[in-house]
Amino acid sequence: MTRQPLLLAIDQGTTSSRALVFDRAGRPLAVSKREFAQHYPRDGWVEHDPEEIWQTTLAACREALGQGAAAGTVAAIGIANQRETTIVWERGSGAPIYPAIVWQDRRTAARCEALQQAGRDARIYEKTGLVLDAYFSATKIAWILDQVDGARRRAEAGELAFGTVDSFLIWRLSGGRHLTDATNASRTLLFNIHEQRWDDDLLEIFDVPAALLPEVLDCADHYGAAGRQWLGRALPIGGVAGDQQAALFGQACFEPGMLKSTYGTGCFVMMNSGVRPAVSKNRLLTTLGCRLGGRATYALEGSIFNAGTAIQWLRDSLGLFADHHDIDALVASTHGNQGVYMVPAFTGLGAPHWDAHARAAILGLTRDTSKGQLVRAALEAVCYQTRDLLQAMRADSGADISVLRVDGGMVVNDWLLQFLADVAGVKVQRPAALEATAWGAAGLAGLHCGVFNSLDDISRQWRKDRDFQPAADRQAAQASIAGWNDALRRVKSGSGGD
Repeated sequence: MTRQPLLLAIDQGTTSSRALVFDRAGRPLAVSKREFAQHYPRDGWVEHDPEEIWQTTLAACREALGQGAAAGTVAAIGIANQRETTIVWERGSGAPIYPAIVWQDRRTAARCEALQQAGRDARIYEKTGLVLDAYFSATKIAWILDQVDGARRRAEAGELAFGTVDSFLIWRLSGGRHLTDATNASRTLLFNIHEQRWDDDLLEIFDVPAALLPEVLDCADHYGAAGRQWLGRALPIGGVAGDQQAALFGQACFEPGMLKSTYGTGCFVMMNSGVRPAVSKNRLLTTLGCRLGGRATYALEGSIFNAGTAIQWLRDSLGLFADHHDIDALVASTHGNQGVYMVPAFTGLGAPHWDAHARAAILGLTRDTSKGQLVRAALEAVCYQTRDLLQAMRADSGADISVLRVDGGMVVNDWLLQFLADVAGVKVQRPAALEATAWGAAGLAGLHCGVFNSLDDISRQWRKDRDFQPAADRQAAQASIAGWNDALRRVKSGSGGD
């Protein structure tokens, strides 16, 4: 009897490395997770240990394969990864020359501001679809080359390699293949999304040697194979995408106008905008949604830097609760938000504000404020920020946004999704399978290796769990939104927002 084909997905995120084994219907048969350390050397700096990323990824893959081995035969590996996070390593040894600089890191904000003042931002947006911000990889690469002794000379001599996390993992798994996919390349500020290539003008602007860069492939493509020594068998790597693009794919948002929102460390709203890039007038990002068979599909994206991190901060730093299961009871203990608002700008504000110097605040505190109200304020902030992004997308695209598909660890919370539906005025759809990011990576690998024959084949696997319809009084919703806008105004630094 022929064993069913399975797919191994690596979901390498900001706070953990996860591996999942899926069957063809998108059911996770095995899940393994390994958390790793977050390092904050200075205010606004965020780093990871690349070796810890590698080791936790490897351990998660081995455990997931062990759990899922009896169910079938793994046909291929798909990789989804935290985007923009920057690693530079030695080509000879494979050893990183500096810690991974995480996408949240703000150390190069001054460099971005200097380039803006020099009038470079319009040209950069024209080529990349991205705003000039420390969020992206280019200024991180240049910082490493300038700060690590001898690094720039070695980079120009071809001794070093740069990659986002996908590229680093592919290098390690495949024994030295230096590759990335088009979606991750599109987040570096070095990739021309119209011509689908690394751009010499951008390399000159950011002072990044071309010799550092990986080859760019389609999202479903041949990335080599993970060596037998790592996973006990040689497994082809057939799919790669940045985590948010992987979630867009996993949510089967294959038609223009379809959109999803992922709630994890940050929150990312992404809309399929079709084969032509949409130009944003509201400071959203124009990015690659996917590239298959050399054909690009574009997307509009809004990025919220802190979503789950706000909840994690309340738990770990303030000790307001011990487990995420406590959140429902704490929120249920409140009666309205009592005028308490949290703006979780721990590492600045993302779209549509792009204020690197804003910092987090809790406003409206009184002696009666309870810890339940603080938790509620953190959850509400995620919803208000999502609404801000949807408003910007409506203005940019002209689309009648009425349905939002959601995924990520936070969406198990029914209260959160109902409040989101109420303030955003949209139907919120939660899928039956919440692992959209990992499933998207698996789907891309399955498309390449023949487990799936078409996008329609993948789309048929999507199932809905529940709809959340707007139910709140609109006047009350508007009053709470007005309170949020006032809190946001108080937190902005005045240097990055409107």
